[in-house]
Amino acid sequence: MSNPRGGGQQRGRGGFSGPQRRDGSVPGRRQASRSPNRTRGRGGGQGEGGGRGQGDRSQRYPDEKAQGSRGGRGGDGRGRGLWRGENAPHLHRPVIRGRPTNGPPSLRAFGRPVSGFNPTLLNHPFQARVNHTEHTHHQRASRSMTDLSASPQGEEPQRGREEAMRGRGGFGRGRGRWRDGTPEVRKLGYRTLEGLLEKEASEVAITLSSSSGLKNLLEENPMRSDLVQLICQVLCKAFQSRIDRKNVMHLAHVFKDSTFFRNLLPYHVTGMMSDYKQDRRDQYPQHVSNIISLLSHVLNMFPHSSVQSVSMLVALLKPTINQLRASGVDILDSTDGDLEKVQDMVDHLQEKSREGTLRTDNYSFLAADEDAPPGEEDFRTMSIYPTFDEFHLDQRPFLRPNIMSQSFPNARIYLDTHFRLLREDFVRPLREGVKQILRDNTDGVPINKRRFDDIRVYTDTRLLLPLCTSTGIAYKVQFDPQPLKFVRWENSKRLIYGSLVCLSMDNFETFLFATVADRDPKFLKHGLVNLSFSSESRERMAMVQPSDTFLMVETTAYFEAYRYVLEGLQEEDENDVPFQRYIVECNTEVDPPAYLRVEGRSYDLSCITAEGQEKIPPFNPLTQHAWPDEETMGLDESQLQALKLALTNELAIIQGPPGTGKTHVGLKIAQALLENNKAWSQDCPMLVVCYTNHALDQFLEGIHGFLKKGIVRVGGRSNSETLKSFGLRELTRAANFRKGLPHHLRKAHHRIYTEMEQAEELLKRQTAQLECSLRGVLREDFLERYISSEHWDSLCLQPVYDDFERVGKKKKHSMIAEWLGIGSNISLQGPQLTFGADENEAQLEDEELIDIEEEAELIQAERILLDSDHRDKDRQKLKRDEKTIADMAEEMLSLNLNDTEPQPDQSRNQSQAQAEEWQVQGHQKKKMKQMVRKELRKTSALSEAQERHIRDVWSLSQIDKWKLYRLWLLRYRTDLRNQSLAAEQLYQDAAERLNEIRRREDLCVLKQALVVGMTTTGAAKYRQALQELRPRLVIVEEAAEVLEAHTITTLSKACQHLILIGDHQQLRPSATVYDLAKNFNLEVSMFERLVKVNFPFVRLNYQHRMRPSIARLLTPHIYETLENHPSVLEYDNVKGLLTNLFFVDHSQSEEEIKDGRSHQNPHEAHFVVELCRYLLNQDYKPSQITILTTYTGQLHCLRKLMPSPLFTGVKVHVVDKYQGEENDIIILSLVRSNSQGRVGFLNISNRVCVALSRAKMGLYCIGNMDMLSSVKLWSNILHTLREADQIGPALTLSCQNHPDKRIQASCGNDFKGAPEGGCDQPCEYRLECGHVCTRMCHPYDAEHKKYKCMKDCPKVKCELGHKCMKRCYQECGECRVLVNKIIPSCQHNQEVPCHQDPATFECQEDCQKTLPCGHPCKATCGVSCTSQCMTRVQMELRCGHVQKEPCYISRDHKNEPNCRQKCGTTLKCGHTCPGSCHACYQGRLHRGCTHKCQATLVCSHPCREPCVRDCPPCSSLCENRCLHSICKKTCGQPCARCIEPCEWQCPHYTCTKLCHEPCDRPPCSVPCNKELPCGHRCIGLCGDPCPKKCRVCNKDEVTEIFFGNEDEPDACFIQLEDCRHLFEAKGMDQYMSLDEDQASGLDQRAIKLKECPRCRTPIRRNLRYGTHINRSLAAIEMVKEKINGLPDVIKQKQEVLRLQLVEQINLKNHLPKEFDSIREKLNTNDLSLQQLWHLENLMSFLESIGKLKEMQKERMTPQDNFKFSRKLEEVLKFLLDRNQRFFDQQVEDLERELKRLSYLAELNVRCKKSEFKLFDDVLASEVQLLREILEDTLPFSEGLERTVKKKFTELDAKLPVSGLGITDDERVMILKAIGLNKGHWYKCPNGHVYAIGECGGAMEQSKCPECNADIGGTNHTLLQGNDVASEMDGAQHAAWSDAANMGNYNLMDFED
Repeated sequence: MSNPRGGGQQRGRGGFSGPQRRDGSVPGRRQASRSPNRTRGRGGGQGEGGGRGQGDRSQRYPDEKAQGSRGGRGGDGRGRGLWRGENAPHLHRPVIRGRPTNGPPSLRAFGRPVSGFNPTLLNHPFQARVNHTEHTHHQRASRSMTDLSASPQGEEPQRGREEAMRGRGGFGRGRGRWRDGTPEVRKLGYRTLEGLLEKEASEVAITLSSSSGLKNLLEENPMRSDLVQLICQVLCKAFQSRIDRKNVMHLAHVFKDSTFFRNLLPYHVTGMMSDYKQDRRDQYPQHVSNIISLLSHVLNMFPHSSVQSVSMLVALLKPTINQLRASGVDILDSTDGDLEKVQDMVDHLQEKSREGTLRTDNYSFLAADEDAPPGEEDFRTMSIYPTFDEFHLDQRPFLRPNIMSQSFPNARIYLDTHFRLLREDFVRPLREGVKQILRDNTDGVPINKRRFDDIRVYTDTRLLLPLCTSTGIAYKVQFDPQPLKFVRWENSKRLIYGSLVCLSMDNFETFLFATVADRDPKFLKHGLVNLSFSSESRERMAMVQPSDTFLMVETTAYFEAYRYVLEGLQEEDENDVPFQRYIVECNTEVDPPAYLRVEGRSYDLSCITAEGQEKIPPFNPLTQHAWPDEETMGLDESQLQALKLALTNELAIIQGPPGTGKTHVGLKIAQALLENNKAWSQDCPMLVVCYTNHALDQFLEGIHGFLKKGIVRVGGRSNSETLKSFGLRELTRAANFRKGLPHHLRKAHHRIYTEMEQAEELLKRQTAQLECSLRGVLREDFLERYISSEHWDSLCLQPVYDDFERVGKKKKHSMIAEWLGIGSNISLQGPQLTFGADENEAQLEDEELIDIEEEAELIQAERILLDSDHRDKDRQKLKRDEKTIADMAEEMLSLNLNDTEPQPDQSRNQSQAQAEEWQVQGHQKKKMKQMVRKELRKTSALSEAQERHIRDVWSLSQIDKWKLYRLWLLRYRTDLRNQSLAAEQLYQDAAERLNEIRRREDLCVLKQALVVGMTTTGAAKYRQALQELRPRLVIVEEAAEVLEAHTITTLSKACQHLILIGDHQQLRPSATVYDLAKNFNLEVSMFERLVKVNFPFVRLNYQHRMRPSIARLLTPHIYETLENHPSVLEYDNVKGLLTNLFFVDHSQSEEEIKDGRSHQNPHEAHFVVELCRYLLNQDYKPSQITILTTYTGQLHCLRKLMPSPLFTGVKVHVVDKYQGEENDIIILSLVRSNSQGRVGFLNISNRVCVALSRAKMGLYCIGNMDMLSSVKLWSNILHTLREADQIGPALTLSCQNHPDKRIQASCGNDFKGAPEGGCDQPCEYRLECGHVCTRMCHPYDAEHKKYKCMKDCPKVKCELGHKCMKRCYQECGECRVLVNKIIPSCQHNQEVPCHQDPATFECQEDCQKTLPCGHPCKATCGVSCTSQCMTRVQMELRCGHVQKEPCYISRDHKNEPNCRQKCGTTLKCGHTCPGSCHACYQGRLHRGCTHKCQATLVCSHPCREPCVRDCPPCSSLCENRCLHSICKKTCGQPCARCIEPCEWQCPHYTCTKLCHEPCDRPPCSVPCNKELPCGHRCIGLCGDPCPKKCRVCNKDEVTEIFFGNEDEPDACFIQLEDCRHLFEAKGMDQYMSLDEDQASGLDQRAIKLKECPRCRTPIRRNLRYGTHINRSLAAIEMVKEKINGLPDVIKQKQEVLRLQLVEQINLKNHLPKEFDSIREKLNTNDLSLQQLWHLENLMSFLESIGKLKEMQKERMTPQDNFKFSRKLEEVLKFLLDRNQRFFDQQVEDLERELKRLSYLAELNVRCKKSEFKLFDDVLASEVQLLREILEDTLPFSEGLERTVKKKFTELDAKLPVSGLGITDDERVMILKAIGLNKGHWYKCPNGHVYAIGECGGAMEQSKCPECNADIGGTNHTLLQGNDVASEMDGAQHAAWSDAANMGNYNLMDFED
């Protein structure tokens, strides 16, 4: 047999021949080995025993009943086969050699045909199931669970094709498990499907989509007609589910790809015409309608992939319907119309397919819209994402303004208006930004230097690795952070959760959309963010390579909220818009709620009356005179009006100016409605919607005050402990929650979750390896496949520093680290390596600063919904996986950038010199890591052409080394990426379906609630759930801040009562595009729009917050009237200041923040912070003070000035995030101050209203009042302030202790006059210790109880008169002054603390003692001398080699270090062994040869395998590509042919062939008439890509002579796309046609690609030479096929190996982990011949080891067992080494070592059996001599083997195998002489044999004559310790026992 990977003639254990050589020839058969057992084969013989298959086996292997492969004696190689080998005393299996001459031809490549093998087994359905992986994502999870229900009576699970296949128990009736132990998946039964018809559509869809039984059912063929009808009926019902989209899509995908849909249903439709059974014909009208409905659904969901099948069915349905109608069947009236619609859809799609525009299943059908303007599509079919045309065409979208003064024409235009405006709000910034990029691409300015107004741009963006999250696959993405060093990521709005990004690498010709899935500022600083791609973009992700770099563009809009609302608007039916009478038609006559118009309805409002009031009787709220008065209700007049309005109008609007108690009123309304919920609920909850999480928490906490149960809070971040137990996620985590769920949801959740977990496991390995590759420099072992053989050999020739090697445990030595200059020998490489300073090294701030909730965090908190819980789980999972990744990184990385160790571990066996050297490296390590991190972030790498020119990798410059490393790394990452694609799709599909199931589970909770609360963002996301929840009563708090589109999609058709609470004169909704806000009224809420069309509303008029002087700023400037409640007149004045309200005027300029459009004003920040400090010194609590600012940029400026020890507890917020809040003292920074007079949004009255209305006691504001006075609102406010003298350039500070002392503070420095909050006078208070307070005047701590005296302590605490060294306020303690004392133990003079006894002091002098070994001690005098001397000495090892080791190790012979001496043995391949003495086990088991092949393969790549004779398939990534696609396989695998039409066209010729076929047109010779960017004419030819060179601009390059005609004035040129070299066209044409020129005399007929004449790069991409390329590629594919073998043959061989594996009993029993590993590999697809060959060798050797373990288990003494185990583990470790390739040398070494162990096992067994026999000296000496040979560490040569055989022959008489102390001949003679049957021989507890006559049962007791032990027994029961002597006669049971009836005989010895 020829080994395809080994060198020379291989002797591996594979059974089939290797592949053909590169030239296509087949290597000859192997010659017989020199092994003495060369004729002994195992298998290949013809079995003579028929044998019956055992029942339990026939259950698992249905085809074995008629075969004698198990249980009989047929063909196992040891029975009566034709190939009998010599009997050998050991158990080692011989090597399989050559091909057998018998057996089926298709299996003769295997050396050992399976006995009794039935080729039909390969076609069994089980085989298809094992190998069928295209849809494993539908099957994986189901393998571990049973099906939904049993089949109906009369139906059985699949039993196989015939009864003969059952064996005992039958295929279908066995244990229901496949051969790998997983449960069998059954198909759905008839009764189950009938039962589903009675369920809701959602339950049917979820049940079917999560059942693997459906797939099995749909693959059944043939099928009964009634079952076909039932399946169609059930699927139609499932497709009616509207909110389970992903599950319905999954179900439709299974259906459209099934045999049922593609084959069986067309056959069934045709058969309906000839079916005359009346009961079925009666059902056909509905059945036909069901089929048409199915076709419509499938075509809508999968237009591209289903159009052909649907077209065929439609064509068959037409004559079927006509035939049925003609035969009297009454076809439904709607059938023809429905079928015609489907036909129209098919025609439309086929037309699009012919045009080439139907390429994916994402195609949308366009519909007409009579309300859309001409040329505009229906808003319901518009893409939510921006389109190609929007990026590239200069056209403005059609928009209608939001109508403010009148009604909308109709509901459709209303929905259309809001859809287009909302979509434009997020599309326009992205669209305009991309257009700006495309316009400015020609100006030469780098994109990262340009400024963009609408977008943020990130360059050099790469996709790194996929991440498994609870919502699906996210990608870790790297962008270049260098241009963004100025960004403060903590506060920046960049890349916030949910933001939309667009990635493109080709100027937005194509692009991908994604949203930010997770952000961490720590990672963002390094350019890392997690993105979740859209479904359409995910389909294109397979084409993305790790080397692809994108331009990433971000728009700041929270896309997820837009998407949910836009989808809701598209799905909203205009007839279902609630309250159209008011919202659309703007009718101001408001009706009561429909539920209140029922006669006799009454409300009991006693629950909301004022405290102390009498209970009021129930009354009808529509009766005005029945309402109680204000005093009874405890409300003011306007609040009572609001209550009446809310309870009696079906749409109520309540306006609440600041402090008027709108939340209080809202809670009264909610309480009244909830107490009277019987009037409206009908088992549906009240829905409460708020704009922010904070407002939602406040409102729900208020409801919790009177409703302790029944609240559910939906959403992300909640800071309320009260509501914690009411969170939706907390409720779904409850212990009994799952038990109460519907059965179908529990089952679906379990199955889909299992699928998801299995897909995640598939991804984990690749992801972990990708993650490791990002964390540092990979070891060369992992890059070897991706490094050319020449470079690998060059890399291996590294300098060796043996003297520097350490002993003991350390990281594996890394060549690549040494090569890059970052290895352990850095200090030995001289001064050439220097590291740059860390440019990004963070400077720690002097003190910790206060925590300010950054705006980014606040925005993100509002965006993150329920999934925040899952995000926490995702992060916890990542933390758990981190340990695994960290361990893997230790193995994979030569330098780990995440390693926090300051320097390598200095182990105990490291010398002092090495320690110093490591210290040097440790000193440089931080800078070195920074340099490596910078190199790994770079994207530049060498091209493959440059790589080919490199000979010596060590001679490269440092820059080129890193470029080459990045090329290798790119190949490695590309390979891993391609492996993970399928698993990613499986995981994503399962995650989306699981999220739908979770939403269904959530809905179960929501339906049980009385109150459901959510934010507007949450309502948008849960839109579909709300439509099903159908809440009749909705309260919207902060309604004036919510976009109208958000509000309308929150409402369901069932809504009967809507209450809007808010204030449109405070904050309004925020739009992204200013133009849309101002000119199209997008920022107008439904609340404000209805108020402005005079819709009835109530405004609350009494404010309960601000003192009157502050309230004056709002009235009448913002509110016409606003009354003060008496409670606001009782506030105290603010301490330390002369006024409670003051505005400080200044003219200091603002500063612009580089990132974004924010601003900061350091002058104001300094003033504000100092004022805050001053107020804290007035003894105000930090929680009483809030600092507000109008711009987020000011937050960071403030934080830098506020250390946490002083300011913790002070709230610092931006105004917009503080609506609804209040505090005692507000300090406001207005920020804006500039010469241009730009005030920004300070001119918006809404924001001004919020800013000025938050304070209760005191308001202090600083700003440029002169500039603000240009704004009318501010001018009016400032006039009011001047009237009260509350504005000026300085704020007056007044000392509480010295009222006459005042300070005018106009800037922060002025507060220095009151350093402690008082004045500049000293305190002079006398403390209890007698000292005087050293502080300046301070109003706080007047009694000085918290004051600490910082003066020196005057006390004397020592007999020597030493003064206390501590501060006055501290405890003195013991004297610590240092004094000279004599140490008693050594008499050294040392400085010792005064209080310490010198006997307890550790002397610091050097130790003068000598260690027992004779070396000097290096410790200090006071430390005990070490027993581990580190001085290095020569040490002789057991192997005989000598090496230097630390002294203490040289004396420890039990723990001898590994020998580092090079092996140097010449291997069988002729090369020198690369291993060391230890690595090669003292020459017994040599490491594999690493010499490289270096031959050029047929694909033009170099062979990368070590030491091969016949090169295996190429393992490089395939480089074949065309204009349509890229081959993603490895080069050695067959490439799929591209069947797209050929793109080679020009005005003169057109190719009509397919892409992979030779073209049928000639090359065009007409010169190209295009113009180059430089303005000169193109030098190329018509139809070819234009060369990048110009004849004028690049004259020297173009006219350089190569072929000879380059300098001709009319010469035309061709530029090769692979290497970009330029050639004259005629010369190149002649060069390419040389292989067709028979007269040229040149040998151009080799199978290979043509190469570039200059650089020898293979020519793979060129339309002009496509015919030559395609012809060569076709020939190369033929060679690949010969090398790889036919897939069918490989599959058969794989199946044979699977069957062989089952027979390896010892392997399974004793090496289960290895058994499972082999089984798993054999169950995978795409295995090559080499891999199968390797697995067979591995399996065979492992079985041999398993046999030895079986012998070891019970037949060796404990001492022998321990030694034997150690040697066996050595062999197993060598065998399982990841670099094991079964070279000649390795196979021979394994064979010899296993022979040695076989002999040793036999010796141990013999000794065990004779352990009670006394050995004489001679026998003991012989056994010991034999044991020394077999336990020796030297190789087991043939001479030693002969010696051992001879010794065993000599021992046969003295130490027989039986252990009886007699020879086998003597044993037989005794048996014959005694004449007893089997089972009469027994042995005493000490092993002495005796016999019992008669029946053989023990009936009496006696004593052993040899050892006097008790023998025999009573009542046929042996005494304890006695046993059957099997070694005497082979009996397994006593003769008298029942078991002896069968057990003592082999039934197979009897023949018919």
